Amino acid sequence: MSTAQSWIVVCTGVIALAAAPLVAAATDAGDGSTVAGAVAGAAAGTADPSRADVGSSGRESRRRAIDAIQLDRLPEAQRRAVDGCLRKATLYRRLPVETIVCDADLLDFALEKPETIVDIWRVLGISRLALDPTGPGQWRLSDGYGTVGVLRLVHHERQGRGGLLLFHGRGAYTGPLSPKNLTGTCVILVRHAPAMPAADGRERQMMQIDSFLDVDGVGLEIVTRTLQPLIVRSAAANLHEICLFMSTLSASARTNPEGVAQLAGRLGRTAPADQQALAAIARRAAKDVRPAAGAAAAADTVQLELASRWLSADELDALR
Repeated sequence: MSTAQSWIVVCTGVIALAAAPLVAAATDAGDGSTVAGAVAGAAAGTADPSRADVGSSGRESRRRAIDAIQLDRLPEAQRRAVDGCLRKATLYRRLPVETIVCDADLLDFALEKPETIVDIWRVLGISRLALDPTGPGQWRLSDGYGTVGVLRLVHHERQGRGGLLLFHGRGAYTGPLSPKNLTGTCVILVRHAPAMPAADGRERQMMQIDSFLDVDGVGLEIVTRTLQPLIVRSAAANLHEICLFMSTLSASARTNPEGVAQLAGRLGRTAPADQQALAAIARRAAKDVRPAAGAAAAADTVQLELASRWLSADELDALR
């Protein structure tokens, strides 16, 4: 992963945050206030990060995101921290809506327990990212390339069959990308809701992320003059990659639930209760699906399915 993508870890948040290593791995291998309102004018289907429209930094999008946050519902300490970042944000970006085939329970689990997804990447060998819980709704992160930070879930609510999550984070980058250490805070608004099912009946989910980045003094000019174009181009690609991974994981759960359950048991940095929860979600996702004759339930099969996009042929052979 490039040092530029390392800095993306700080500034694009919990989903795009964790996706940066996947973007690099794929390259190396050669390969209104609710979501429903936000996507009313958006094209259906999965977003293509190569298209010209990769989101918005406009005032109206920013205003709607701030309105959706509703600062008055936050505890005082969190309200001050979030409000400070919103007011002083160096960069705001609304990422394009992604529509993916994914089990709703699996998506909920991934958003509430992102360390489990990162642990899967560790087992697959496609990421150096570490995301370690330090308390309920709190994590410490390191990408292995110079970026470190802390992340806190400050608000979570259900909205019908969808939901809204608000994260606040602080991070730092030290490395060749910048002549000085970069530090800053971020606020990440994640909204998701069910979309129209796929033609074969599989569940589809819509996801949208709004991110606010407040860079501390010495890094302000570096970001505004040098890194902002990179952040704008990369953020949509990062989200797209994580959505592709979640869609692949959901497909594996649907067709090979016991393989996913076995893989969950290999997650050495995941709490046993969360391993069991992931296994249970996989089995529920497959309850109405008849497994193919002779289908292998081994976790090794699932690992190859999940890693095939992000590892080279030689790396896949080693994984076998």
